[in-house]
This record gives sequence, C-alpha cells and structure tokens, in this order.
Amino acid sequence: MGVAADICRKITILTPSQTQFIDKVSSVLGLAADLAHAQVTLYAAARNENFLAIVAQAKPNTSYIDFKTNILGSTVQSSEEPLVWRTLVSGANIAGQREWALGMDALEMRVFPIKDPAGQIIAAASFETNSQEASANGHGMLVDTAYMLLTMAADGGPLGRKIYRPLAPRDGIVIIDERGHIVFANSAADAIYKVLGINHIIGRRVSDRQVNMKLAQQALSTGLPAEKEAEAGNMILVQRAIPIFVGGLVVRTVFIVADVTELRKKEKELLVKSAVIQEIHHRVKNNLQTIASLLRLQARRTTTPEVKAALRESVNRILSISVVHEFLSQQDREYIDVAEVTKNILDLVIQNMLEPDFNIETVLNGQTVILPSEQASSLALVINELIQNSIEHGFVGRKEGLIGVDIATTPDSYQIDIYDNGIGLPTDFCLQSTSSLGLQIVRTLIENDLGGKFRLFSSAGTHAFINIPRLAEGAKEAKEE
Repeated sequence: MGVAADICRKITILTPSQTQFIDKVSSVLGLAADLAHAQVTLYAAARNENFLAIVAQAKPNTSYIDFKTNILGSTVQSSEEPLVWRTLVSGANIAGQREWALGMDALEMRVFPIKDPAGQIIAAASFETNSQEASANGHGMLVDTAYMLLTMAADGGPLGRKIYRPLAPRDGIVIIDERGHIVFANSAADAIYKVLGINHIIGRRVSDRQVNMKLAQQALSTGLPAEKEAEAGNMILVQRAIPIFVGGLVVRTVFIVADVTELRKKEKELLVKSAVIQEIHHRVKNNLQTIASLLRLQARRTTTPEVKAALRESVNRILSISVVHEFLSQQDREYIDVAEVTKNILDLVIQNMLEPDFNIETVLNGQTVILPSEQASSLALVINELIQNSIEHGFVGRKEGLIGVDIATTPDSYQIDIYDNGIGLPTDFCLQSTSSLGLQIVRTLIENDLGGKFRLFSSAGTHAFINIPRLAEGAKEAKEE
C-alpha cells in the first residue's frame, strides 16, 4: 500500500477495507488533478472528533495553482473546512469559494463524496482551482469526469497501470460521451487536429473517418483502456483511451493525444549518433590491434633481447587501451566498469608475457567502479604497467606465483591494490628516483590524469596502491541528472 493507506491507518477512523479503497483512489489522483486543472485533496474523518485528516493530495501539471498547500497527514478542524464537512455528513456535491489569505483571489471549490461498496461515505474529494480556470468552457465537465475517475477507482477499477499516469502540459484532452460523441476538446487537442485538417472536432463521432479515433472506439466498445503510438499525417501521436465506468457501464471515455514527433526525431538522432560513436570505438580498437600486430612482427625479426622486450611492452600498452575501446564499442554509454577492464588486461598481459613453463594464479576482488572513458583509458594503462612489472621483476628465479587486484570504494575515493607474492622490492628502492619508464608512466598518469596518489611497497611480495578521488562519480551523476 501507499502513503495514503499509511496515513489512513494512523490518524483516521476508516476500516482496513475502506483504507484500501482510499489507496486505490489516491493512485489516480494525479491524473484526476490534471484532467480537472485543479488541486485535488482527499479528506477523511480523523480519530479526533470534529477533525478532518488530509490523506492524499495532488497538484495539476496542466495549470498553475498559486495557493498554500495542505500538509499530508495533518488534521484540520471541521469548522475550517465547512464544505468538506458538509459533504462528509450529507453526501452532497457542494460548490463554493475559499480564500487562503486575506486579499487573495477567491478559489473555486467543488467537493464530492467518496463512497465504499456498501454506500457509506468514507472520504471527500475537494477540487480547488482559480476563477480563470473555473470560468473556461467545459471546465465543469472536466471536473465531473475527474470525479468519475475517482469513483471508478473506489469501485475497484483497473488501476496501477502506466496508462493512468498523469498528463503533460501539452497533452490534448478529448472527452467522449457514452454514444461516441465528442463533447469536449481542449486547445492542445484542437491544435493537433487542425494540423490534420479538422477545424472543429466537438460534436463529431469517434467513428468519423476524418477524426481517426479508432483507439477511442475500441475502448468504448470493449470497456478496456488502451494506448498506442500512431502516425497521422506528418505527425507521430501517442494516444491513450481511458473508459470511465459508473454502475458497470461506460459513461465517458477520456482520449488523450500527444504530439511526440520532435521527441521521436531527437531519439532517432541520438540512436544514430550513438551507433556512429560505437562504430568509431570499434574502428579505433581494430586499428590499435593492427598496430600491435605490426609491432609483434617487428619483434620477431629482431635478434636483440632488449628490443624484443621493449616492443613486447609497447604491444601490451597498446592492447590495454584497445580493451577500453572494445568495451565502448559494445555499449552506448561513455562509462567503463574498471573491474571488467582489469580482468581483460590481466588475461592479455599473461597471454603475451608469461613464459610457457611458468604457473601463475590470478585473483580479482572488486567492487563496481564506473569511470568516464578518458579516465578508464589512463587507468587501463596504469594497471597494464603494474601487472607487467610484477611478471617481469616479481618472480625472478621462481616457476610460479600469484598476482591479485583488489578494488574498493570509500566515501571519498576509489582504492586499487595490485599485488603479487613475489620477491618484493630491492632494499634501496625509491619510487621518486627510479629510472623505470613503466613506473614513470604510472606516476604521471595517476597524479596528472587521474588526480590521485600512488604508493609502492613490499609486504609478502609487492603492493602497488592507487588512490583516486571520486570526482568522476560526482561528474557522472551531475551529467545523468
């Protein structure tokens, strides 16, 4: 159950079954508020005598209502809401006015009873709007239709579905009576149908070929809500048809139509752009692998061990970058899971650098760390260099060993520990003065590109500890919002 049910249980005199009915009504309150262009508030009798509980409330997306909103779960004295109290006592539909503050324009207010299956009044629904909205043509019909929707909800209508979602400000609203005649259309609906060559749709039947409301016909005949996207003229329209029942009979159908032509056009452009970007990453990956293959051929031709080793290291550096582009070519987002990249790099380095008779064990323990592609590329190079160093220098004179990677997160940073169980660092080792090109690359990338810190120390082998601030995650979240 939702918020309304929780409030009813805590501060009203409603029974569990009546509470369920109020919960159903509240599930369509947003749509009702949008249809009526009014704020809708549900009141029920509070446990304290002569007090009313505010159990649900919705403001419209289709109109600006400038007045103080009540607080859900609060109670008010019945004397402060006389129209609501009278409706709860008498069961009558009551219209009136109210002022929220001295000198403020009066609000038009219509209050309707909500009854359970036994016919007992369990709540009152108050529709409040400004005088300009209330004087608009057809506003009374919209409010009546919205109330019918609430009544249908209380009677156990098919709720909780996407089709009953609230409206957008530019949605066209058409009301159809039980005979299939269009009795109301708002300005947005008029504008859409004018583009389709129909200047006046009020009074027409939904079966009219020009009107093209087959979905409304279907809802009217079957009694089932329906939604579909269709092309009409040069437009793409999303149509919703919601039949409204009273006493088991369809008395009205709400037909909602939205022009999504520009939206679909933008979506198509984004899909094309995404496909192009993925193709570019795929080609970059292929080009990098081609370069790596050329360097391998060159390494086979040379007889100098130092040149072979240098070329082999270059191949691994290139392939570590290609791993990132491979991931980017397979997805439509510019973010990379560091653990997945690390696993692939481990496999690549071991495959290209390990002697056939050496037995290596790998361990990867990682929490999910998502980085933008630029930072992921830098980190891929760093991980590649450190794993290469372990294989080259960590197991001298040994025939087996272990290389592990632990990835963890803290509130402020990502921590990556790349370690082995090898011979450890030389006693006179100093990271700041080392002449190792690989370690110089690592320091530059971590400190300059990633804004992080790097430590290298011996502890039952060698540990390379990387600390990267979580600035990337904050940027990612901001971008997604």
